[in-house]
Parts: sequence; structure tokens; C-alpha cells
Amino acid sequence: MITAIAPGSYDPVTNGHIDVITRAAGIFDRVVVGVVRDPHHKSTMFTVDARVGFLRDAPAGIENVEVDVFSQLVVDFARKWNAKAIVKGLRVISDFEWEFQMNQLNRTLAPDVETVYVMASPSVSFVSSSGVKEIATFGGKVDELVPEGVAKRFAELFPQGRPGTPENPQE
Repeated sequence: MITAIAPGSYDPVTNGHIDVITRAAGIFDRVVVGVVRDPHHKSTMFTVDARVGFLRDAPAGIENVEVDVFSQLVVDFARKWNAKAIVKGLRVISDFEWEFQMNQLNRTLAPDVETVYVMASPSVSFVSSSGVKEIATFGGKVDELVPEGVAKRFAELFPQGRPGTPENPQE
């Protein structure tokens, strides 16, 4: 059995994530979706339990997908599951730059674990968790961008949206 892990913060899971996970499940015997408990490079909007719940609900019907939480090096998480590969989704060039750096570090620590990149399908190549969160907090509709459970949760959290306009991070 060839196992792959698909690590990420999944804050929240998007249809882009589901696309990559579903396609990875068609390649590998088992895919373990690893939810980072407390990411160091960003703060999360949703608790780890909520993120895990969204993921468990989203890829319904995919028998060879499991969800687990981790708070160690990704290569140690891969070893825990005896994984041969780390699956990462790529949308844009900036994703590649970050993932290339992570790949080189991971290969140094675990040369026996390959990183496999899955290009996002065109229909979801523009979807990011941060973009979805911004749209939802200002009352925008995200139903087509995230699984149903995530969309419902956003509707509960931000029924009217925040007043004002989104801030441009470039300003």
C-alpha cells in the first residue's frame, strides 16, 4: 500500500483543496490529510476541531482518505504514517516558490519521501483560503468556492458581513 500525506492548515478547506485531495486519492492507495494544529506562519480563523470537521465532511465517499492532526515536522508526520509521498497543490507561480523551498528542506531531512505536486484544476486555480475568508467576512457569497459545511459556517459567522471595504494590503 502506497500512502501519501496532504499536509496543510486547511483554514478553511476549499474546493481547490478537495480537488487536489480527490485527485491524489486516485493515484495513491491511501491519502492522509494532515491538518497542522498550530501553523507557525499564520494564525487560524477556525479551531483545529472545526477544520478537521470540515475536512471529514467534505471528501465524503472517498474511501481511501483519512484525516489526522499533526504538530511536528511534516517529514515526521509522513514517517508516522509510513508515507512515501507528500502531496501539495499548486495554483500560481508564488505557490511554486514557497513549495520549492519546502521541498528542498524536506528532501534534506527525509530523502526517502518524495514530494508530488498536483496542479489545481482551472475551475479552482484562483481559490485560496485567505481569499475565501476575506470574501465571507464582508458578506460575499462563497458557496461555489468551499464545501457546503464551510459555506454554512461562514453564513452563521458573518450574516451581514463587516461594514466598510476590504483593505488593500498593498496600501
